[in-house]
Amino acid sequence: MSTHHLLMIEDDARLAAMVGEYLTQSGFAVTHMLDGASGLAALQDKPVDLVVLDLMLPDIDGLEVCRRIRALPGDAGRVPVLMLTAKGDPMDRIVGLELGADDYLPKPFEPRELLARIRAVLRRHQPGAAPEHKVLRFGQLEIDRDARTVTVGGQPAELTSYQFDLLVTLAERAGRVLTRDQIMEAVRGRELEAFDRSIDVHMGRIRAAIEADLKNPKRILTVRGVGYVFAKNQE
Repeated sequence: MSTHHLLMIEDDARLAAMVGEYLTQSGFAVTHMLDGASGLAALQDKPVDLVVLDLMLPDIDGLEVCRRIRALPGDAGRVPVLMLTAKGDPMDRIVGLELGADDYLPKPFEPRELLARIRAVLRRHQPGAAPEHKVLRFGQLEIDRDARTVTVGGQPAELTSYQFDLLVTLAERAGRVLTRDQIMEAVRGRELEAFDRSIDVHMGRIRAAIEADLKNPKRILTVRGVGYVFAKNQE
């Protein structure tokens, strides 16, 4: 089994050293950069499997770093990003997710939780055994679970790794109403807060990618007070 290489962009050297040592002992190779510019340069210089990105950086705001990562060409622009955010500041989390981050973890945090989230993101980004029917088709919408691609009318729909898994979770259960915590538990493999608004942010991004009319969605429907349902019958 190959070692996953992580890039940590964190200006708190003491925290980075502690977390880096813990992750190294857990089998990861860790590169640490103290600011956004150095982190972006390192990412372009050598490919990594995941970026742990702090939002409070001395030179470039972490949200801007995330935006620049997603603008990079090739695999560098698709690398999973796990944000470290200030505790109790949901707006940073929402904006970060809108920019394409795959997950977030509020500070202060337990290294074990960071490790669990890193492993979960990597599992989502590198799928295991192929399902019996690898391509899900709903009218003009096609979801290829092996290639991890989505097309609408033959045109690619851009989704993050996490958003892709959210879409698959709904599509595999088409016609079944799922609560927010059921959806997030299915994707992350752990219970999360039912009222975490990040799920709504991601659903909005998925709809923007696959729906013809955002004001009148036909594929992902909101069930008020409950959650979401993926429509079985689609054109």
